[in-house]
Amino acid sequence: METDDPSSKKKEPRCYDELDAAIEQQKAIAGQAVDITGTKKTIFAILECCLNANDWVALNEHIRLLSKRRAQLKQAVAEMVRQAMKYLEQTPDQETKIELIKTLCSVTEGKIYVEIERARLVRMHAEIQEEMGNIVEARNIMQAVAVETYGQMAKTEKIAFILEQVRLCLDSGDYIRAAILAKKISTRAFEREDTDDLGNKKKREEAVESAAEGTPVLHELKNMYYQLMIRYHMHSNDSLEVARCYLALYQDKRVSTDASTSLGFLRKICWFIILSPFDSMQSSLLHQTAADKNMEELPEHAKLLKQFITQELIDWPTFEHEYAGEMMAEGDVFGGEQGEVRKSDLKLRVVEHNIHVVAKYYSKITLKRLAQLLDLPSDESEKHLCGMIVSSALVAKIDRPAGVVTFVPKKDAAEVLNNWSGNIANLLELVEKSCHLIQKEAMQYKVTI
Repeated sequence: METDDPSSKKKEPRCYDELDAAIEQQKAIAGQAVDITGTKKTIFAILECCLNANDWVALNEHIRLLSKRRAQLKQAVAEMVRQAMKYLEQTPDQETKIELIKTLCSVTEGKIYVEIERARLVRMHAEIQEEMGNIVEARNIMQAVAVETYGQMAKTEKIAFILEQVRLCLDSGDYIRAAILAKKISTRAFEREDTDDLGNKKKREEAVESAAEGTPVLHELKNMYYQLMIRYHMHSNDSLEVARCYLALYQDKRVSTDASTSLGFLRKICWFIILSPFDSMQSSLLHQTAADKNMEELPEHAKLLKQFITQELIDWPTFEHEYAGEMMAEGDVFGGEQGEVRKSDLKLRVVEHNIHVVAKYYSKITLKRLAQLLDLPSDESEKHLCGMIVSSALVAKIDRPAGVVTFVPKKDAAEVLNNWSGNIANLLELVEKSCHLIQKEAMQYKVTI
């Protein structure tokens, strides 16, 4: 055992002698602002000496000292940071690695010329914290960096960093912050390679540093973005936005070549469109999906969409029995914590569809007859009808003492304005006629007004 120690004891003093020599040389050339090569060489020598001596504490101290030295060259500091980042894989343990990352983060803080290196270091630190089970700590570390302001960072790396921030927020349950961060990415950025993260056209001559090794390509980032958005909208139970996310994935050219994946997306699009409350966007997506050529390979789902397009009443018990197997197969839609909520939403959409059908064929109907057509108790049918009126999905008036519902055709803004203008014209005409008759009577009977 003693044979190994002497060699290590001999090596250590020699390393420190070399370190002292390198420090003296660095001090000698510190005032020579133009000697970039010499400065880099001495800085690298200092770092190498600390590494060879396996003295990580000294390495951290010298990194701080060299970065704070008066009139230190920016290029030298940048090269020092890049060189020190290569040592991260050689650290003996996790604690030493974290300490070196923290040192480099403090050195790069507030320095634009090493902002990309700082972002990469922050991400490394967050990954380590996540591996240790500190999700909240990893989220807080990542949020300290706003990469959307980094002009020299590659678009793919920038998007990947923001998506990692969003993912950590979702994993830690911070859905509000996840939505704020997701808005920093424009979907136009996924369409073309020559656009920036905001979707604007990027100048070809702009000097952009290449993305870090292992950064996903653009179409992979697109898939990651929409999967994260699906997680967010599923939590908030926004079925229409979930359907739009799946539609964006379905329309990807790379997905269209894989029949099983594209049909899986199409099934989910069908269900989430049906689960969405009725409005113009939902109606447009419903008809667009029903006209898709791939619906021929999904006859059950094509029949499902046709039932909601056709102006006919849907019997809920029959509907539930007919699609029970399909609903069981869609675990992502009707499974999990939100599964029961979506099943109740599906029943609600069937009731809303039936009310729309009744409003199309009736101008007036009694509440008792409406309850019979909806196959619901009178109180429940009135509750659903009032909900649709309040949400502006339907225009109707309820005479509760008489028990009669009057459906009023929905008018657009131009029609309402024209009716108002006509009413005002009629009113002014009546006022003018009344004034004329009053004046005539006054003249006839010689009455002073």
